[in-house]
Amino acid sequence: MGRSAGVGRFAGAIVMAVLLAVYIALVGWRAVAFVATGIPIGIGIGIALAVVAIIGVVVLVFELRFGFRVTRLAARLEHEHGTPAEIVPLRPSGRPDRAAADALFPRYRSDVEAAPTDWRPWFRLGVLYDAAGDRRRARAAMRTALQHAAGERAAANRR
Repeated sequence: MGRSAGVGRFAGAIVMAVLLAVYIALVGWRAVAFVATGIPIGIGIGIALAVVAIIGVVVLVFELRFGFRVTRLAARLEHEHGTPAEIVPLRPSGRPDRAAADALFPRYRSDVEAAPTDWRPWFRLGVLYDAAGDRRRARAAMRTALQHAAGERAAANRR
């Protein structure tokens, strides 16, 4: 759960987003070329490729938005000095030591159970899930953290 791993993932995410955008542009270009043939099967393939490109753009936008929102929340938590202090050791392969991460879960789960509407414990639990390599649960915990943070912001704005 160190800082350098986060920077590497951020840079990796940017590279992947750029590559995906290039791929989507190429698929879109091929879609136009197929439609331009005027042949019914070519038009059908072109339309199918255009749909794939549009879905790709939508998914890319949603993923980037999610990433930026989580990054802002991480900066906010760091500003509050609430980031997890524990470091999950890595195996020689570079993957997190699952047993070491599992040993930390009871504390983080109890923090969430103690304050289920506070985004901070949810965020820390998401960081731990990510460090343990459980991306599905990490994303779910981060989504919950984002929802609670938005609710907290809305409540503060109503005051």
